[in-house]
Amino acid sequence: MSVAYVHAALLLHFAKQPINEENLRKVLEAAGITPDEARVKVLTAALSEINIEEAIKTAPAIGVPAAAPVAPAAEAKPAEAEKKKEEKKEEEEKKEEEALAGLGAPFG
Repeated sequence: MSVAYVHAALLLHFAKQPINEENLRKVLEAAGITPDEARVKVLTAALSEINIEEAIKTAPAIGVPAAAPVAPAAEAKPAEAEKKKEEKKEEEEKKEEEALAGLGAPFG
C-alpha cells in the first residue's frame, strides 16, 4: 500500500477528523492522488480497529538519532571509535527496518 494513504490517514487523525472513506478520498484528491477504492476501504477498515494514539505512543522512534557523546581524541583509539560508530549505525538501521516492517502489518 502506498505510504500516501497512511499519511493521509495520519493527517486526518492529527486534524481530529474522522478517518472514513470519504475524508480519506478528499485528502488524497487534494494531494493530487487518484484514490484506489480498494485501498481506501482496506485502510479505513484496518484503522477502525486500531487506537492510533496508543500506536503512536508505543511505536519505536524513527528519526534523527541523538548525537553520541564524543570521547576526547587522546582517550579513544581511532580504530575503536570507528568500530563503535559502525556498530551504532548498523543498530539504528536494524531498528528502522523493524519499525518500517511493523507499519505495514495492518495493510498486508
